[in-house]
Formats: sequence, structure tokens, C-alpha cells
Amino acid sequence: MKDLVMETRVDVQTVKIEARKAQVFYGTNHAIKDVDVDILDKTVTAFIGPSGCGKSTFLRCLNRMNDTIASCRVEGKITLEGEDIYDPRVDPVQLRAKIGMVFQKPNPFPKSIYDNVAYGPKIHGLTRNKAELDQVVESCLRKAALWNEVKDRLHAPGTGLSGGQQQRLCIARAIATSPEVLLMDEPCSALDPIATAQVEELIDELRSQFSVVIVTHSMQQAARVSQKTAFFHLGNLVEFGETSQIFTNPRDPRTESYITGRIG
Repeated sequence: MKDLVMETRVDVQTVKIEARKAQVFYGTNHAIKDVDVDILDKTVTAFIGPSGCGKSTFLRCLNRMNDTIASCRVEGKITLEGEDIYDPRVDPVQLRAKIGMVFQKPNPFPKSIYDNVAYGPKIHGLTRNKAELDQVVESCLRKAALWNEVKDRLHAPGTGLSGGQQQRLCIARAIATSPEVLLMDEPCSALDPIATAQVEELIDELRSQFSVVIVTHSMQQAARVSQKTAFFHLGNLVEFGETSQIFTNPRDPRTESYITGRIG
């Protein structure tokens, strides 16, 4: 009997974010409809689908970025490790320290490279002194594979870096608050192929520490970097599963049509 119990045990990955019946409305426009999804820890989850299908809108639900849009209303339930992130007692600023975000276009602050990374830890009081802050800045720049390129010019403007370096700086800035989840909204769409490859390699490395969710218009990128893929179409989550299964054996004909290029 003991042997049987050992054989049937499975390694269950931690669910980091859970969405149930998530809905998004822009005024009367029903943009996201009844989305149920589990985002796993230490996993890269890709959101794919045609332009305007709702993938970025749903991504912004996960750290309440949609709160900044007056006409936007979110319904249903989204939890981070069991805590309802839309509970009135949850401070969106503190939530966004836990759920970092990297945007489509690199957007470093008009500050030094050092201050870009140090900004989050400073405002959230995460370090006690300059030595600790220096350590956090160096650690995050190393994790973003940028340290060796900028260590001799930390006080130069972040805006003076190349596009790919700026995006890696934004990733370093996003992880400086020690988030639990990292959201990326088409982080490579403004980058050249070499910079894209560097960011993709970085995403794979970050997976060992964070739950990463990436919106991408590139199916090849989703196939390269993710373990789980969600296909959105017209505001619906059509299919969600292992990336290899979604791309080689999709269950829904709409997913197959998108992957083979018949819709999009």
C-alpha cells in the first residue's frame, strides 16, 4: 500500500495567480469575457492571439493597471496566492511592487542608470542604507544581464542606452522590488533580433525566481520562451495548456486556425 501511495504522488506546482470569471468592460464594450486561468509559479506563461483580442487588457488586470482608465470596470475574482487583489483594502501601489511590469516600448525614467533601479527599493523602503541599495542595484543589473555593460557608467542617463539595453534596464527596475510575478507586455516588439534574443534568454533565466507572464504577437517567441500558453480571441480565453500541446495539437479549431495563419 505504501508503494502505491509513493507511485501516485505528483509534484504539484504552486498556483501564483488565479482568475475566475474575470470580465473587463470599457463603458458598454465587453472586452474580456469569463476568463478562468491559473498562472503557475516559476513558469513562463504566454498570452497569444490576434491584435485587439484582449490579451494585453487581461494582462493589465493582473496588477490593476486598468484602474488608471476611468471607463474601465473589472468583475470576477483574481487572487495572488489566495488574496483577492481587487479587495478594497489592497493598496494598488503595494500590489504593483509584488507584480512588476515591463512595457512594450522601453521607458527608463529620465534618471541615471543607478537611480532607475534604485527607485523602487527607495520608495518602498526595502533597504536600510546606501550599501544595501548598492547591492540591490548590482544584483538586479546582473540578473538583467546588464551589469558588465554599465558598471562603469552607473550615473549616466538610462535614456542614453541602446533600445535593447534600455529594455533590460526596465526589467532590472521591475525586479528591484523583489516581485513575485513579472508581467511583460510585448517586451521585444520594439527591439532588433539580437536584442530580442538577449531578452528571451533573460526571460528563461528569470523563470527560476519569478512567475513570468508575457504577451507576445510572435508565436515563435511564445514557443521559444513559455511553458504554458493561453490563446485569446475576441475577448475570450479560447484555450490554455502546455505550450507544446497548444502549438502541435490544439483542441479548439480557432486555435488551430490562428496557429496555421488562417485567422489573425
